[in-house]
Amino acid sequence: MSTQPIVTRFAPSPTGALHVGGARTALFAWAYARQHGGKFILRIEDTDQKRSSPESTKGILRDMQWLGLNWDEGPNPAADDPYEAQLGEHGPYFQSQRLEIYTQYVDQLIEAGLAYEDDGAIRFKMEKDIAFKDEVFGDINFAASDLEDFVIRKADGFPTYHMAVVVDDALMKVTHVIRGQEHLSNTSKHVALIDALGFERPVYVHLSSIMNPDGSKMSKRDKAKAARQAAKDAKLTSVGFDDDAFAAFLDKKNDEMKFALAIAEQLNLDLPEINVADFRDSGYIPAALLNYLALLGWNPGDDIEQFDLDFLVAKFSFNRIGKSNSKFDRAKLKSFNADTIAKLDAETFSMLLGQHLVAHHPEYTDMVNDRQRFAMLCLAYQPRAHTLDEVADMARFFIIDNSEVVYDTCNKQVRKNLINSDCAGLRALAEFASELEKLEPWTGEDAHNLIKSYCEARELNMGKIAQPLRIAISGSVVTPDMVPTLDIMGKKDTLLRIMRCLDSFRSEMEAVAE
Repeated sequence: MSTQPIVTRFAPSPTGALHVGGARTALFAWAYARQHGGKFILRIEDTDQKRSSPESTKGILRDMQWLGLNWDEGPNPAADDPYEAQLGEHGPYFQSQRLEIYTQYVDQLIEAGLAYEDDGAIRFKMEKDIAFKDEVFGDINFAASDLEDFVIRKADGFPTYHMAVVVDDALMKVTHVIRGQEHLSNTSKHVALIDALGFERPVYVHLSSIMNPDGSKMSKRDKAKAARQAAKDAKLTSVGFDDDAFAAFLDKKNDEMKFALAIAEQLNLDLPEINVADFRDSGYIPAALLNYLALLGWNPGDDIEQFDLDFLVAKFSFNRIGKSNSKFDRAKLKSFNADTIAKLDAETFSMLLGQHLVAHHPEYTDMVNDRQRFAMLCLAYQPRAHTLDEVADMARFFIIDNSEVVYDTCNKQVRKNLINSDCAGLRALAEFASELEKLEPWTGEDAHNLIKSYCEARELNMGKIAQPLRIAISGSVVTPDMVPTLDIMGKKDTLLRIMRCLDSFRSEMEAVAE
């Protein structure tokens, strides 16, 4: 290759959401371009007109921005219509807008006798042995006898992926093509076209696949697979609409997401996170997701696992990309995310959590707008949270109505701390409530000190009061430390929760009294 500036690209098809495998490809292409002071191009490959949609395009742009993988050329993310407003000198960056360009090169191949018409389509002749080098998989060879002529322009006038990608990469001066291993076999077609058109070959870098823990390929179809199995286990025969298509879904004849989502809602099922948007909606931090994705196929060495984008840009190299497939370990990603959350400064965590709660759990809006109370909630949960969404689950008892707190008499901890030993926990809670009611002014620290002095005076372990109080407040023994819990709950609601708890077990206490 000539010593031209480094140019990489990410070229997703807008036929759905951005998969994390695509995000990893984009990350490596972005990092290599940044390392060499080159350009990173975002190109939208939308020649599949039936499956492409503007909604998918906008989703991809949004996800790329959320990840922080900003591009130098491509659709303008700030524009109302990215199809019209584009950045860069080599556009347009939507293949559907480049048909005249492709036609020019298809005609060139026909005139050279290298392509021919076949039932309205145009096919390219594969007449030569093909050899090329891949930076990960080494020297690749295809014998001409193993290659078949292939379509480069469909009967509808649109180019196939193979023709469009070759022309676009050449005209956009792409020097390094970084993409998934599934395209390795396609590269024989691309190299043949490049040579026939007189273009310069780019450097090829194919990335191994990302797999599920069970060894299956991590795919967009995993959501449908999980929903289908859950529906069968639950013997679900309808989701309330389109019964024939739903039956086909159960019979693996379609993977329509509308059925997967309907099943998930009906069965209260969490579908596996597959797309970037799934992880954003689950409350992952972009830095943690990118850090983890970088390790799927690339090894920085020296047993280093957690790092930022500056480190990746400085250390990234093709010779540390492995050939073996990588398994996506959600537990490890969640651990990375917890570490990332814990390291955030308080203001950043508060901002991110507030934005997430308002967007995905609007019932928290009043809590978020109460700055003092929300600041206490953030302080309580930042060290405990694996994801932002986890906070919404853990802290829900703070925002529900007092009448909605549920006390599960089948729960071992509830029985142990409230009902066992002739309702000892309930009786202790009732006696302590009268002392707690006198406390003025109210702070979590003062309430905690009252528990301590109350227990010391009666030679009780603090847990004899603290655990029943936790259950009364939240319905379980799992809350933040008592001080922030009581600060956030406040005196009025703390006392109301105690009364609610005592009323819920009135019959048990009366039975003991008899």
